Amino acid sequence: MSDHVYNVLFLCDANSARSIMGEAILNRVGAGRFKAYSAGARPKGSVNPFALQLLESLNYDTSFARSKSWDEFSRPDAPRMRFVFTVCDNTANESCPVWPGHPMTALWAVPDPAKASGTEAERHLAFADAYRMLNNRIAVFTNLPMASLDHLALQQHLDDIGRGEPLPN
Repeated sequence: MSDHVYNVLFLCDANSARSIMGEAILNRVGAGRFKAYSAGARPKGSVNPFALQLLESLNYDTSFARSKSWDEFSRPDAPRMRFVFTVCDNTANESCPVWPGHPMTALWAVPDPAKASGTEAERHLAFADAYRMLNNRIAVFTNLPMASLDHLALQQHLDDIGRGEPLPN
């Protein structure tokens, strides 16, 4: 196994829920192999309380969580990303900054739980569903044999994960 740590950026529009959850999940699941970050095209400035509550209920340390602009990661002194995953459809249509290092990108769109309506329980369920989807995708991603995949095969796997398609054996 490689000692290389892969930097991964999760993008969303507001950087208040899905991208924050992606960052938390990958930093736990991929500890030692991956370092996750998150950012938004138009950061809300605060993390959604439902997202924080869910993460804390699952024993995540949420002290890292802050809503920030993707501009922080396009600067020359920013960490060089190997992967950038967009977790919302809105941001996928944005003109993204040029990322130092030219990372691989993929759309892993997840419905926005912050837009859920209904009772408080129904809103919590929307956040739990988004978490489940992200957790499943990240679990598949972290189990990819990075060192043995060429660029095109790896890109195909990243795209398949985003579409929820099974990966070939």
